[in-house]
Amino acid sequence: MQEIFHTDAGFAEDADQKDALAWCKQQFHFPQHNGKDAIYFCGNSLGLQPIHTKQAIDIELTTWRDMAVGGYFGGANPWLYYQDYMRPVMAGIVGAKENEVTVMNTLTVNLHLMMLSFYRPTKQRYRIIMEAGAFPSDQYAVETMVRHHGFDPADAVVEVHPADGEKLLRTPDIIDVIRQYGDSVALVLFGGISYYTGQLYDIAAITAAAHSVHAVAGFDLAHVAGNVPVQLHDWQVDFAVWCSYKYLNAGPGAAGGVFVHETHAGNTGMQRLGGWWGNDEKTRFKMEKGFVPKPDAGGWNISTAQVFNMVALKASLELFGKTGMQAIRRKSLRLTAYLEYLLQQLPGLSFEIITPADSEARGAQLSLYFREKGREIHDRMIANGIIVDYREPGVIRVAPAPLYCSFTDVYRFYELLKGFA
Repeated sequence: MQEIFHTDAGFAEDADQKDALAWCKQQFHFPQHNGKDAIYFCGNSLGLQPIHTKQAIDIELTTWRDMAVGGYFGGANPWLYYQDYMRPVMAGIVGAKENEVTVMNTLTVNLHLMMLSFYRPTKQRYRIIMEAGAFPSDQYAVETMVRHHGFDPADAVVEVHPADGEKLLRTPDIIDVIRQYGDSVALVLFGGISYYTGQLYDIAAITAAAHSVHAVAGFDLAHVAGNVPVQLHDWQVDFAVWCSYKYLNAGPGAAGGVFVHETHAGNTGMQRLGGWWGNDEKTRFKMEKGFVPKPDAGGWNISTAQVFNMVALKASLELFGKTGMQAIRRKSLRLTAYLEYLLQQLPGLSFEIITPADSEARGAQLSLYFREKGREIHDRMIANGIIVDYREPGVIRVAPAPLYCSFTDVYRFYELLKGFA
C-alpha cells in the first residue's frame, strides 16, 4: 500500500523521530549557510565527510611519521594489505563474494583496465552496446578503446536511445537492440543508474540478454554503489566498476572499486595489464620475471595501495558496516517518495520529474527538468542554502542521501521552493 504523506512540518518531524538511521546524520560534517547546516542534496556528485575521517587519516600520518617504511608491515593498519581491509563491507554493498572485489585507481582508469581484459574484439564480434547519453567519461573510454583496437566508433559503438518523445529507456527495447546485433556484440556496457535521469536499469535482465548472445556484461556503478543494493554475483555480471566519492562518501578523487565475477577472477590466464601489487603475494618479493596474478579480483591491482586515497573510504565503510544496504534502501525509498510528493505540491514551478515514478526503478535521485530558467532556478537554490547540481540541458538533480539527509531537510527544501513560485 502506498504511504500517505502530508505537507505539514509535523509529518517530517515524526518521520525523523521514528527513523532508525537518524543517528547517522550526526556522523557527517555539513557545509554551512548563514550559520546553519545547508540542505545537502548533492551526494550523487560528492558525498559529505564523515566526522571520523580526519582521525582515520591522522592514524596513517602517525604511522608514516613514526614507522616510515615499517608502516607496510606494522602500525594500526599495515599498508601491505590496505586494499583488502575494505573487501568485506564493499562485497556486501554490491552483492559479491569478497574474492570478487578490490579497491584501486579511479573509476575510468578501472574501466579501461577492465575493457582491456574483457573487450577482446574480432572482425565478427566487435561491437559495444551502451545507453545513449551515458556519462561523458564512459563515452570517451569506449570511443578510445574501440579506436585502440582499430575499429570505427561510428560502427562499433551502438547506442540505445529512448523511444520518440520519451526520456527513459525501456528494458525490452534494450534487450531488443542486444538481440538485433546478436553475434556482432562483444560487450554490453551500461551505467547502473543514468546520471542524468536517475533511472535505475535492470542490471539482471541486461546481463542475461548480453549472455544470451555470448557477449560480456559490464557496468559503471558510480551512481549505484552505496545507493541501491545489487547482487552482482548472483546476476552473473562479468565486471563492474564504480567510484567511491559519491554515495560512499570517500572524498574527492578517492580510490575506485572493481568487481570481477569469480568465474573470471580465478582465471589467472586471463589477459590483463600486470603490476607488482597484482602479483601473487607468495612470489611477489622474489623479485623475479614472470607475472603470476593473484587468483581473485586483486589480480588486477597494479600499483602499491594508495593508502591516503583509500583511508577515507575505509573510514566511511565503517558506517555502511553498521547500517547495511537494506536499511539504507528502506529509508531511501521513503525519503525520495516524500520528496516527490512535496514537489508535486508546487504547481507554481514549471518542471517535469523525468526520473521513473516507480520507486524500484530509481535510487535516491530525482531529476527535475526545466524547459526554461533551469540554471537560474538552480542558482537561486544555491543562494538559499540548497546544495544541488545542474546538468545540461535543463536538469536540476536532487538527491537526498539517506545516511545524512532527513525528512526535515526535505521539508525545508519544499518550504524554500514554495517561495520561488
